[in-house]
Order: sequence, then C-alpha cells, then structure tokens
Amino acid sequence: QVQLLESGGGSVQTGGSLRLSCTASGATYRTYMGWFRQAPGKEREAVAHQDIPKSLTYLTDSVKGRFTISLDNAKNTLYLQMNSLKPEDTAMYYCAASVDIRAYGGAWPPGPDIYNFWGQGTQVTVSS
Repeated sequence: QVQLLESGGGSVQTGGSLRLSCTASGATYRTYMGWFRQAPGKEREAVAHQDIPKSLTYLTDSVKGRFTISLDNAKNTLYLQMNSLKPEDTAMYYCAASVDIRAYGGAWPPGPDIYNFWGQGTQVTVSS
C-alpha cells in the first residue's frame, strides 16, 4: 500500500505561482508518479509524469514552459512547480503513484490506468 498526501494548493491571481507537494509513504519502490487534474464538469487530465527508474519527466503541452515536475527521493516527495498560472489551470490536482513492476516500461507517457494509488487532491484556484 502507498499513501499519498498532497499539499500546496490555494488561490492565486493570474500569473502567480504555487508549488504542490506529494509525500508518499508505504511501498519503497515506485515506478511512476504523476499529477492529474480535474476541473468541474471536465474529464480528468494528466498534467505531468515522472518515470522514477529512468529519471524521465513528461509535461502535457498546455503546461510546458510553465510547470515543472521533480522528485526528491530522499524525502519521498513529488513536486509540481506551477508558474504563470492561468484561470484555466483551476482544478483539483491529484497525485498518483504506480508500484506495479509488470506494468512498467509500456507506453510513455503512461495512462491513468497504470497508476495504482491516488491522493485525496488539493484545490488550485486561479482568478483573473
């Protein structure tokens, strides 16, 4: 079992910054960690992925140049640095992790079905 605890959400104005954190506890080996978001009335969207063994990162096009995903292995914490925030970034942000080695190494970026564990979410609201 993996427990994921997100923090760092909040309300900012357009152009502002936030840093989301996701601290993992439980399983010591994880293959992927990622950030997803879901706005009211919209489908869940993948924002960023971290391939932990290969140290690869992926950002969806709409956040490239503004967001950065990073992992501090010593702290078991995944970060999402969000700069130049826009109102369309408003959503609940979820952290996810995969520990399924059998599912590792497939399509990149991984689909949401690869992730076994999800956090409770942290709200990000960007006002214009």
